[in-house]
Amino acid sequence: MTAPATGGAAAVPPAPPASRKSVTGTRRLVAAGFLLPALVLLGALVVYPIGYSVYRSFFDQAGSGFAGLDNYVEIFTDDTILTAVKNNAVWVVVAPTVATALGLIFAVLTERVRWGTAFKLLVFMPMAISMLAAGIIFRLVYEQDPDRGVANAVWVGVHDTFAESAGYPKARPLPVHPLEAAGGGAFVTKEPVRAGTPVQLPLIGVAAPDMPEDARPAKPPAPGGDGVAGTAWLDFTRGGGGRPNTIDAEELGLKGLKVEAVRDGRVVATATAGADGTFTLPREADGALLRLPESNFREQYNGVDWLGPSLVTPAIIGSYVWMWAGFAMVLIAAGLASLPRELLEAARVDGANEWQVFRRVTVPLLAPVLAVVLVTLMINVLKIFDLVFIIAPGSVQDDANVLALQLYRSSFGTDAHLGVGSAISVLLLLLVIPVMFFNIRRIRKEGRR
Repeated sequence: MTAPATGGAAAVPPAPPASRKSVTGTRRLVAAGFLLPALVLLGALVVYPIGYSVYRSFFDQAGSGFAGLDNYVEIFTDDTILTAVKNNAVWVVVAPTVATALGLIFAVLTERVRWGTAFKLLVFMPMAISMLAAGIIFRLVYEQDPDRGVANAVWVGVHDTFAESAGYPKARPLPVHPLEAAGGGAFVTKEPVRAGTPVQLPLIGVAAPDMPEDARPAKPPAPGGDGVAGTAWLDFTRGGGGRPNTIDAEELGLKGLKVEAVRDGRVVATATAGADGTFTLPREADGALLRLPESNFREQYNGVDWLGPSLVTPAIIGSYVWMWAGFAMVLIAAGLASLPRELLEAARVDGANEWQVFRRVTVPLLAPVLAVVLVTLMINVLKIFDLVFIIAPGSVQDDANVLALQLYRSSFGTDAHLGVGSAISVLLLLLVIPVMFFNIRRIRKEGRR
């Protein structure tokens, strides 16, 4: 016989245990079902490749023999790979810093102007271009030929504005002519000249397009005078038939050719040939040697070898900054728009000028945004590949080499060494992890504020 329940109430059976829920109120089994596809993809596309790369980096080229740390040692002993490591260090330091600085300058300067939005649009537009297209564009921009490369067209125009170009870069005398090489690209007469005796200075090797448009047929100097007179001309007759050391009817004067009278190593007189090639030196030139200085024959200035061994890395960094300065500007401008204006106005009321407001108020308040931009660009340049591969010619790719490009070169092709390629990929991962850790720590710190 069952005893009655205490207090006259029937006993209530205990409820079955409820399924455990997550913090958000979702059953954990359901949450795991939704996360499973993402976890599978993450494992297949990220975790497994990382693990296999670490494993493969300890094996030889064929993958059958254990190599230990030999592949990692080769990274820091092979000259080509070591150059890639050094160039990556230059990229990480220079490119993000310059792009962030330009973005900050653009954002601050365009904040108060009416056309600021249009300017920001123009600066940001390169972000819409792929790395491949940007590489092709700048490969053309950096062409050595000023007629094709924009950079050298501008540079040559500036240079020619302040420096006179040589008139006859490939001109030279024949062995039978009365001139001989004097060193440094100059030519000098074999015998001293005399007043009253005409001097002939014939040259060859000048192409028709290099001749001045207003050059006239050469003629002997006018008789008389107590100075030294002569003629400098192109000793070449089209179609043949001309005589050496003789002024023929169709041969043109070398207008603008500079002539110097030299005695005891010192220039005593100078003259410039006219349109018909004639020139006259004062009496001080009597008994001196005539010299055609090297300035007449310097090769035409063709600009800077932007894609040469010494400038290829800065040139490619310049193209990267052109693309990513707009990204930095947009983020910084967004941060600048959220700054409390009362702090800026208070600083101005206290007597601070604009530079002091910028340096002591604006930049410290923008520090979190600047950190985001800088860290993002640092991670981006650690894996830079497209621009270097496309812009750098094959002859200087070793000089412009970076780790991502070396990873590609080591992992593909007939001489591929997957062990070294895997070691480079592990090195890149190790370089990225500290930057990512810093970024995650900063984000968490910002989230706790």
